[in-house]
Amino acid sequence: MAAQTRSLVAFAHVANVERSIKFYADLGFKVANSVVPQGQTAPVWAWLESEKANLMVGLASGPIDSSQQAILFYLYYEDIKQTRATLIELGHKPGGIAYPFYMPGGECRLEDPDGYVLMLAQI
Repeated sequence: MAAQTRSLVAFAHVANVERSIKFYADLGFKVANSVVPQGQTAPVWAWLESEKANLMVGLASGPIDSSQQAILFYLYYEDIKQTRATLIELGHKPGGIAYPFYMPGGECRLEDPDGYVLMLAQI
């Protein structure tokens, strides 16, 4: 009998946790929990939530090389055109909307500050 996974949450190592919190806030995420070590003012870890989406971000122990981020994060939205327009208004640079056979509602690409690729999609 196989193990039964209850949920899966991605953990991304980032160069600056506060910067990531601000970036993901523009995608609807709120901080549900964070850790600020004693004697410090900035968080070194945060749990971000938006409806059914969860993401942990933690301070990387070394430099982040955006060319080495080899994972895609898919984020789903009700209206991809409106989501893309909102992000552009907020100063982000999502790519154009494509309609591949596997995503008939459309998808566009956006990179976070550390080079992680976010595929924003509408099913």
